[in-house]
Amino acid sequence: MPLRVGVVGGGQLARMMIAPAVELGVEVRVLAEEDGMSASLAATAVGDYRDAETVLAFARDVDVVTFDHEHVPQEVLGTLLDEGVAVHPGPHALRFAQDKLVMRAKLAELGMPQPDWAAVHDAAELQEFLDAHGGRAVVKTPRGGYDGKGVRVVSAGTEADDWFATLAEDARGGALLVEELVDFTRELAQQVARRPSGQVRAYPVVETVQRDGVCAEVIAPAPHASERLLEVAEGIGVAIAEGLGVTGMLAVELFETTDARLLVNELAMRPHNSGHWSQDGAVTSQFEQHLRAVLDLPLGDPSPRAPWAVMVNILGGPTEGALDDRFPAALAEYPGAKVHTYGKSPRPGRKVGHVNTVGEDLDDVVYEARAAASHFLD
Repeated sequence: MPLRVGVVGGGQLARMMIAPAVELGVEVRVLAEEDGMSASLAATAVGDYRDAETVLAFARDVDVVTFDHEHVPQEVLGTLLDEGVAVHPGPHALRFAQDKLVMRAKLAELGMPQPDWAAVHDAAELQEFLDAHGGRAVVKTPRGGYDGKGVRVVSAGTEADDWFATLAEDARGGALLVEELVDFTRELAQQVARRPSGQVRAYPVVETVQRDGVCAEVIAPAPHASERLLEVAEGIGVAIAEGLGVTGMLAVELFETTDARLLVNELAMRPHNSGHWSQDGAVTSQFEQHLRAVLDLPLGDPSPRAPWAVMVNILGGPTEGALDDRFPAALAEYPGAKVHTYGKSPRPGRKVGHVNTVGEDLDDVVYEARAAASHFLD
């Protein structure tokens, strides 16, 4: 009987684990939130990931449980552990990806470089932080934010009153996270894979380009990266993976500041948009690596296959017709481009796919990726 990996969540990350699982002889089973999701090909169950009995019934038929997202409640994860289910990454690590305030405190304990931050409970505390940090700052909801959601730049303590009101209404209290507005030159991402037995492999640090809070492009490896930057980024990624006890893929989003520092921005404990380039640009893709890691199999080689790899997200898709209608023209004009779609219907701002290209000349690789992706947009 093949090894069975259960993935909670039916999105595109689960979908992209299916092909490498087939190649490894591993069976992927997916607990999807609803019918017709991106990973429907492997969806063996449909149900609420917040319900312990639903998740436990799904988990009983697999060898290890992993995730398409970080939103499974700690109580549900604890139930799985109590019942002897192997969970990777485990709840002790996932809590740092689920709550940004908890993450910031742990990173401080580990001595990781990060922006100045504070937990603020009301407008007065937020204003105090603003006054001490040049009058502008970034406010984040500690839980649930992604792709720019739950993030707001403010210049007055009252500009987050609606979020403070929401916190007060949930009857549990709590605080918002406020961070200094970092003066950075670019955003980077460092990916690391770690097995339960401790083996760690790091991917090249990449440059990410954000538009409206959403990742639009990734260049691998990051251009103009000094040896010092490469060493520091990898050191940060490995230290966080080991310090938090992460198993599986870890993505560490970083700011490169104008004074040449690296600061930790966000964490993700799963395959990540910043690693999609690895599907066609690395010896071992992040999706195969994640499966290897959670099954405690020897990790693969994360080295690039070519000097440059570029990923361009297809955001929104065409305003009329389906993505499938655009394939013939894109593939005919750019036969070297690899197009990955997610089985999602087009919608403004939605990630519906991405294009990967690899090659020797960065300008050519960037042009080909952008041009191929443009065929799927209006």
